Amino acid sequence: MPAKAPYWFPAKRYGWGWGLPSSWQGWLVMACYVALLGLGFALFPPASQTAEFILYVVGLTVLLIAICWVKGEPPRWRWGDKS
Repeated sequence: MPAKAPYWFPAKRYGWGWGLPSSWQGWLVMACYVALLGLGFALFPPASQTAEFILYVVGLTVLLIAICWVKGEPPRWRWGDKS
């Protein structure tokens, strides 16, 4: 059985969810997310196309969360290190 690839997004030490990326693939995903958010400001100016901009941001964020869910450490509530 091949070794499992390391997680792109480690779990946060406290709380639920993921922290900053721990691999170049995770950083690439984050860079694309930020770049696409910037593109959203040009495509859907929030002052004139608020609803479209919000839908765009929500869609991107759902995609980011899906990637974190698949390529990240399994999420659960954490209270820090037990040691």
